Amino acid sequence: MSRICQITAKRPQSGNRVSHAHNKTKRRFLPNLHNVRLWFEQEKRWIRMRVSKQGLRTIDKKGLAAVVEDMRKRGVKL
Repeated sequence: MSRICQITAKRPQSGNRVSHAHNKTKRRFLPNLHNVRLWFEQEKRWIRMRVSKQGLRTIDKKGLAAVVEDMRKRGVKL
């Protein structure tokens, strides 16, 4: 499973690890992903998603029904 948030589409970013001597080597910044199981009241079923903490905040703000509708418009499979 790829490291992409299903709601916000956050993905790993690349950057540099910088030492005290200012030597630079490549590194990855990974999103803070969590596997969650949420009750979807409209369909009377559980939905499993891999979301970032920002995605969970989006669900709290908009509601699960609105987020699922946006995901389906984008073509994300649940």
